Amino acid sequence: MKRHAVLVSLLILSLLPGTLFARDKRDFTETFPLADCAFSADGANAYFSLQPGRVLSYDNDACVFAGDCDEEETLVISVLDETRDIDLMIDDQPRMIRTRVIEEYEEADDEFAERSLNFFAICTGTGDVYYFGEEVFVPDENGDPQGGAEGPGAWLAGVNGAMPGIIMPGGAFLLGSRYFQEIAPDIALDRAEHTAADIDIVVPAGDFAACGEVTETTPLEKKGTSVKVYCPGVGMVIDDDLELRSIE
Repeated sequence: MKRHAVLVSLLILSLLPGTLFARDKRDFTETFPLADCAFSADGANAYFSLQPGRVLSYDNDACVFAGDCDEEETLVISVLDETRDIDLMIDDQPRMIRTRVIEEYEEADDEFAERSLNFFAICTGTGDVYYFGEEVFVPDENGDPQGGAEGPGAWLAGVNGAMPGIIMPGGAFLLGSRYFQEIAPDIALDRAEHTAADIDIVVPAGDFAACGEVTETTPLEKKGTSVKVYCPGVGMVIDDDLELRSIE
């Protein structure tokens, strides 16, 4: 299954003065009202859940069957019963944010490809889910995981100038919204744009309505683009060629 047009229910961001967001200039928001948030490692908005025990499984079987993919890929996203405390300065004030750990485990042709531990917390007033960093593990010469905090693309809010981005806003959807998901200079600068809305979609896990598309890019890779589809009450159902197969 190729790209799918989408709906993502998005908060109309209450931004601080000096934000980069402006619809006429089409910039990406990089300044967020962090000081106004009471953060929690528990909770969910319509498109992103921090509920421990939740497991989403994906594969690219349809792409392989169509002859458009050269290798079989799987992805398992698990919301762990673990938290990570993040220390950072917000408006010149020290804050400790307790985040939820979400594991992503990828295989290619039944071999380990990548494991990441991602740190998220929800702003309880707005429902915005913020992204505070990740540890990344990749195969060494023997195929065993290595990396972690020193892995490729690993970053942590509060370290070396990195700050949280938004992984999924809460509240009402704004088609065309643009915002940074990761703000780690020279390491991780993923950004999202809401590129389509109000689409029905069918994947192996089921039929879903009123879904939305988020196109991700990064200024660190001019040709790097990823397209994801999110559905209400479910979360991500498409990640490029990967389709949601099961929810636990």
